Amino acid sequence: MDWRKMPSLASLRAFEAAARLSGFSPAARELNVTHAAVSQQVRALEAELGLSLIIRSGRGIELTADGRALAAAVGDGFQTIQTTIAAFANRDENRPVRVTSTAAFTSEWLMPRLRGFWTLHPDIAISLHPDSRPLDLRREGMDLGVRYGRGNWPGVETRLLTSARMVVAADPSLVDGSGRLPIERLQELPWVLMSDWPEQRAWLESIGLDIDRLHVTLVLTEELAMTAARQGMGLVVQDKALLEQDLASGRLILIHDREDSLPAYFLVTAPGPLRRPAQIFRDWLLNQV
Repeated sequence: MDWRKMPSLASLRAFEAAARLSGFSPAARELNVTHAAVSQQVRALEAELGLSLIIRSGRGIELTADGRALAAAVGDGFQTIQTTIAAFANRDENRPVRVTSTAAFTSEWLMPRLRGFWTLHPDIAISLHPDSRPLDLRREGMDLGVRYGRGNWPGVETRLLTSARMVVAADPSLVDGSGRLPIERLQELPWVLMSDWPEQRAWLESIGLDIDRLHVTLVLTEELAMTAARQGMGLVVQDKALLEQDLASGRLILIHDREDSLPAYFLVTAPGPLRRPAQIFRDWLLNQV
């Protein structure tokens, strides 16, 4: 496309409307501009092309042969563009809301809540995409993301979703049904920890534990750590938000807690407007805490 040889889109738009509606005044009303503005745009188009496109006839207009040919071409072009854009809009409106978060957050926090959402909005499909990486939302085609941290990521809009403060939990049988335990007792008990989570190690040290003296079983993922803890294999360190179901059912009990406000889980979106289904799901999520 050589845009240097193309008239301005504004003049083509004014001409198309005047030709289709058979007058400058109805074209002006449709385009929300003045009669004079439409007339001026059409005259500029004629001057640029070196052609007579419209014959003024009283209050109306008639198209020349060249005007009829150009009106058909421009009308077809604009209609094709409009049809394609409408198809995009319908496709995006109907496709599932795509949400990315870690596997642990997806299974332990999001999944238990989806039934409540679908009870209210059975027509909105949700597609969950667990991933340990903080994905580029636009590049990966995600509507929403849930990220763990302090909420200061560049290039996204953030909203606080829920606290992610760490706690220590255990199967009741491991601690004889006891609740909160002193640090000295925690130092003696077995633990199930992730092998690559430096924040976990730093947090344990911050509450006064000697990591190098702990009896630890290392696992690769948060899911494995929680599964092992449910089997009584050791104490687990996890975000309290991900232990809600276990603590409510008594499958695990809280051993140590500290009222930290950050880090937290944040709902993130790319800058700009959201599709309506994504807006509905976002607003519903923000009311689930």
